[in-house]
Amino acid sequence: MTNDSTTGSRNGVPAFLGIDLGTSSVKVVVTGLDGSVLGQAGGAYAVRSARPGWSETDPHEWLSSTTAAVRTAVAGAGAGILGIGFSGQMHGIVAADRAGTPVRPAMLWSDSRATDQLRSYEELPAHVRARLVNPLSPGMAGPLLSWLEQHQPQAWAATRWALSPKDWLRSRLTGEFSTEPSDASATLLYDLPGDGWDLDVLDVLGVDRAKLAPVLPSSGHPAGELTPAGAELLGLHPGIPVAAGAADTAAAALGSGLVDPATAQLTIGTGAQVIRPVAAFPADLSSSPVTHLYRTADASGWYRMAAGLNGGSTLSWVRDVLAASWQELYDCAAQLPDEDAPLFLPHLHGERTPYLDAGMRGAWTGLTPRHGRRELLHAALEGVAFAVREAADCLLSPGDGVELRLAGGGTTAPAWRQMLADVLGRPLTPIEVSAASGLGATILARRAAGLADPGRDGSLDMATVSPRPERSHAYADRYALYRERVAALRRAAHQPLPELVLPGTT
Repeated sequence: MTNDSTTGSRNGVPAFLGIDLGTSSVKVVVTGLDGSVLGQAGGAYAVRSARPGWSETDPHEWLSSTTAAVRTAVAGAGAGILGIGFSGQMHGIVAADRAGTPVRPAMLWSDSRATDQLRSYEELPAHVRARLVNPLSPGMAGPLLSWLEQHQPQAWAATRWALSPKDWLRSRLTGEFSTEPSDASATLLYDLPGDGWDLDVLDVLGVDRAKLAPVLPSSGHPAGELTPAGAELLGLHPGIPVAAGAADTAAAALGSGLVDPATAQLTIGTGAQVIRPVAAFPADLSSSPVTHLYRTADASGWYRMAAGLNGGSTLSWVRDVLAASWQELYDCAAQLPDEDAPLFLPHLHGERTPYLDAGMRGAWTGLTPRHGRRELLHAALEGVAFAVREAADCLLSPGDGVELRLAGGGTTAPAWRQMLADVLGRPLTPIEVSAASGLGATILARRAAGLADPGRDGSLDMATVSPRPERSHAYADRYALYRERVAALRRAAHQPLPELVLPGTT
């Protein structure tokens, strides 16, 4: 394929390409030399559950969706691409052979099959467990790889590379296999104080160190060049420098300019995350953490994260079950519920912060015959907001003066934003950054190409959404009741059912 026939010819507008590989869709962003967005496109793919608790995607669908989205975005921008960067869903794993071909579907962050493998972590010596810093979750790469080694030995034997999602996608375009600290630190295989793979943990889990990719110094470090085969797929010219890329949360922080420890950011997408930069590696690490600590997309730096599994994915399920449009769902946020309104426990996927319980389940509770569809929709929004508050309270304290930004595609509806502010009881500053993770990926593309980050014009912030005292008071009472019902459901789920003896039987 010649340069003249490529979508991004060498004579186009100088630009950078960011590829954000999300859980259910890919988003592609093209930015100019000044950092302005020139083009965007996206594409969806399926997340499948062959068995209860499993969450998988065929990586080839990632590649085909990415190929189409890149061609559309670059053609629309008339761009000549100077560098390519990546952002990707965290924690999951692609088991691939020596050539990089997947030997089975990718296992994703929302997968809970590896719960039993967490026992190996619990048996680690205290000083080894402390190096991981992070809470244990079955959807992380370490437990998933341990499960694969134990339950699918043929696939494990065929595996040469165990890669994070965005690292696998990048390998298809560069022919090189590597990772970087923002994703590696989120695997439960990483010595965070030592900033490298933890060989003791690998030995305990039975994970072969040789199957893990080498860790590059930073997310913006060059990770190869676009090969002729990769260029033909994307409709670009070969030889374009490709950045290592970053975990999507780290890329979003970079794209939205979140660097100040006095600022935190709430993002609602498939799940919900609250992140806050930290000035240095913390000295006061908890022996039983409920929040995460990971590397940023920079050459140094850390951030804390409170991670919830039930955000947009749970609301999407509710919308499908009740045959509601997104507009109808979000419109329900404007109403204040009656005192006896039903409560929704949103834990369809289990929960991380603060429970670390993959066995949690969702429910509508407190139903009466007079409750209808609208009450159920409102309760769903309220329940997700309560779960967000539980996570946020693990990072933020009342009156701490921390500015809380609001980001993500699942936070744009005004009534929903207002409900979140009322439930959290603190002002929210929405940031007007479309596709922040993809934008962060374009900044990494600039770095790989040897260019400085673009300047910021200071126009990211929109009007602050302030909590309404009377609504916050009402939601505080409902929140207390919500927590009681979550505790009651968890107790019931962990207790054996009594034997049922019917009248007239023995």
